[in-house]
Amino acid sequence: MKNKFLAIAALSGFFCIAFGAFAAHGLQKILDPKALEWIETGLKYQMFHTLALLALGLFQIANLVQNPPACRAKAFNIIGGSWMLGVLCFSGSLYAMAFGASRAIAWITPIGGTLFLIGWATLAYISLRQPKQ
Repeated sequence: MKNKFLAIAALSGFFCIAFGAFAAHGLQKILDPKALEWIETGLKYQMFHTLALLALGLFQIANLVQNPPACRAKAFNIIGGSWMLGVLCFSGSLYAMAFGASRAIAWITPIGGTLFLIGWATLAYISLRQPKQ
């Protein structure tokens, strides 16, 4: 069975390692310290949420035997979708600015942060909510 969260986590993890190595070894002399700091921050938040997506995907595999209710599947999609879009907005905007994009796109960064928060809040909600009897 396909698991989109595991697939996205794998691709994102690959990107984090490859881009992190490239930034550390190939961009040190090209980019200014502020740009390198943006890349480092973007990679850090991307890797945190890559690991979270990995855990979400693994939990889905472990939970398949019990056939989770539709509301939990919907919540997982909200959580994973929020984290994926958060990475694109938050980390993506920092990467773009590091490579010379206009600082006008900086307004996208807090949208990504808000998406991260939505995912975490949704996880807390479904974790604390009493299952229907």
